Amino acid sequence: MTVIVAARRTAVAPVGGAFAALSFHDLAAPVIRACLADAGLDAQQVNEVIVGNALGAGGNPARLCALAAGLPERVAGLSIDRQCVSGLDAILLADALIRAGMAEIVLAGGTESTSLRPIRAQTFPDGRAPVPYDQAAFTPWPDRDPDMASAAATLADQYGITRAEQDAWSVESHAKAMKAHDRLHHEIVPVAGLTQDAFSRHLTPKVCNRAPTLHGTITAANTAVAADAAAFVLLVSDKVARQISSPPIRIVGGRTLGGQPDMPGLAPIAAMQDVLGAANLTASDIAVAEVMEAYAAQAIVCIRGGGLDPARVNISGGALARGHPIGASGAINAVRLYHELQNCGGTGLTAIAAAGGIGTALLLRS
Repeated sequence: MTVIVAARRTAVAPVGGAFAALSFHDLAAPVIRACLADAGLDAQQVNEVIVGNALGAGGNPARLCALAAGLPERVAGLSIDRQCVSGLDAILLADALIRAGMAEIVLAGGTESTSLRPIRAQTFPDGRAPVPYDQAAFTPWPDRDPDMASAAATLADQYGITRAEQDAWSVESHAKAMKAHDRLHHEIVPVAGLTQDAFSRHLTPKVCNRAPTLHGTITAANTAVAADAAAFVLLVSDKVARQISSPPIRIVGGRTLGGQPDMPGLAPIAAMQDVLGAANLTASDIAVAEVMEAYAAQAIVCIRGGGLDPARVNISGGALARGHPIGASGAINAVRLYHELQNCGGTGLTAIAAAGGIGTALLLRS
């Protein structure tokens, strides 16, 4: 069985904020080093680094992160891009590597410098000028590849989630995050002087009412802002875990499943149900959960669809109060879950959706 013995992250900073001049590997390196220090392991002992990154435009971001963190040159680094689920899927891949006996110590997570993302453009064989684009294609069918805000609006309409409900969820997310600021310090690695999530604020319904509309009932207030951050966990085999004094959190199971491409917000529900079923558990067995809040509507639908108790979900606030650094968001949720389980014990669940209709869920147990 795979054991997580350390979990750390940077604070989350909105685009153009405290991390605006830092590359994705600048953000990742101090977090990787902090994980190793927490567990009392040497960099030379690391077998692999698996990194989720969605906006780095190719190359091998994991290799840059490994070298920047001072890991041995033999650590090749493996990069994955499944958009929003990337950081969590990196952890699932690390778990599989350890279970297969191919590694004993793996760092896994995600990093994203949205502020410094490369400009992407479509080129043409006839010599026309390249056309810049922001959102990549997530399906081969343009009529089933909606803008994410549009997809969230359709989801809210289909499931009867009003703007008032979405705004109330956002207000509560910010309130919980503000209340939890002091106790989140131990999981955050200070970078560029930032020691707490920069976006959390005393949000009110009145402010929500003034927020610009993005699509339908989706507004700037009930949508997570684009952001920069990095988050990693240190996974080890049982054999290595017995040599470490850190309180262990065990991986019970994980699933990544595809769903309806034009309704990506629904995808985590099947992943949650599948991973719970495989572990012979039900939603009532979950002590604490971290569910991605890319949009308030999506979080509400996933929590209801998964049968989770809202009082046990995102108890220290969610992405609406932090921001959404795409490739790192799933890993941030895993780091948050690790630390919540250290406080309360029991079994925890985290889940996240990605564009194109992909959902990932991970079960942890203290």
